[in-house]
Amino acid sequence: MTATTDERASATVSEPAPSRMQTWRARGVDLVQRRLLLCTLVAYVVLRLFSAVVMQLVAPHQDLSFIFYSTGHHDYWEMTHVWDGRWYQMIVEQGYPSQLPELGGSVEQNQWAFYPMYPAMVWVLMHLTGGSFAVVGSLLSLVLGGVAVGLMAVLVRDKVGPMVAFCVVCVFAASPPSPVLQMTYTESLALVLLIGALLALQREQWWLATAAALATGLARPVAVPLGVVALVALWLRWRQRETRPIARSEWVGMASTLVGCGVAGGLWPLIAALRTGDPSAYTQTMAAWRTGGEIIYFQPWAANFDALLGNGVLAGLVLAVLILGFVAITVGPWADAMGPIMRTWLLAYGFYLLAVLDAWTSTYRYLLFMFPILIVFVGAGWTDRAKRLLVGWRTAIWVVLGLGWQVWWCWTLLILWHISGDPI
Repeated sequence: MTATTDERASATVSEPAPSRMQTWRARGVDLVQRRLLLCTLVAYVVLRLFSAVVMQLVAPHQDLSFIFYSTGHHDYWEMTHVWDGRWYQMIVEQGYPSQLPELGGSVEQNQWAFYPMYPAMVWVLMHLTGGSFAVVGSLLSLVLGGVAVGLMAVLVRDKVGPMVAFCVVCVFAASPPSPVLQMTYTESLALVLLIGALLALQREQWWLATAAALATGLARPVAVPLGVVALVALWLRWRQRETRPIARSEWVGMASTLVGCGVAGGLWPLIAALRTGDPSAYTQTMAAWRTGGEIIYFQPWAANFDALLGNGVLAGLVLAVLILGFVAITVGPWADAMGPIMRTWLLAYGFYLLAVLDAWTSTYRYLLFMFPILIVFVGAGWTDRAKRLLVGWRTAIWVVLGLGWQVWWCWTLLILWHISGDPI
């Protein structure tokens, strides 16, 4: 008995006491494990406060002559509805035109390019509260952004654990274009619906996925790549039919998901056509934002890279490297842990942007929807947890880089002293 007691005492003495840093780290990990959503929302609010400070600091440098809807003030609220924010304000105040505006035989830029769910929500809240468009619209976006990062944390947690989910949310909320989450834009609303759909597909909740997909048809044009994800989710479920038989009710739910994505993809163009009497009202309106006034799939990326680099061969090489690099990041073993749903979304949405986007300053905002790639960026995409090295340090580095880049983004793209062919 004495020997055993001495051995225990010796073992106790030989163990070094944890350092203060190790103690704080252990407490932090434990807090995130137990209160993931709370930690996520706190981080989101802190990072949104940072963005608000930056926006307020750059506001005095705004040239109000560029903002025809300005109230004449250089402040944060004025900054929340620049660029596309003015179109949503026009929709709230004037609605959608019954006829497409034309100049010289070509359709001009107009409200039909912008989906109605967000401005409708703003309109309702403005009438209920009496608040201004800038205040109500930006606060609505801020709240919806909080809902979006909460759903994002759950989606990522289900695959790679709560700590990684928290890290992903921090990097996302600090990213360069993240200020749009508190501006009068649709990103926050669209992220809520998209992540809700992805989470439902990941958990095989087909009717919930159907509802979320249908809602995107009035919020954001993401139904086409989301349909690809739904198709893969259904295929994966079909492969398990022998070990997990599919009931008739589940077949109906699975089919409804595909139908919902299909309907969502054509819903807004159909509404635009019925309201204006022009079957191509939506596509003509979208073409008004394109160089040359027409939509040509894939070509704008090559043209814009050529214009940027001034060399067609070099532009093609750089673009090819970017595409191949994106595919390698997404399909490599370092991304296996994110699972087939998030991986398919990345690939489908990435190539959707390549096909339809006129790559320019607006690209920053569109990349917010590629948030699952951050799992790889923080080094947590390996299924073998032993290979997930320095996740915390990588997260800290990405957050710092994102905040610095965010300052540049606000100063360069929120200040309307330059001429740009595209909104941010």
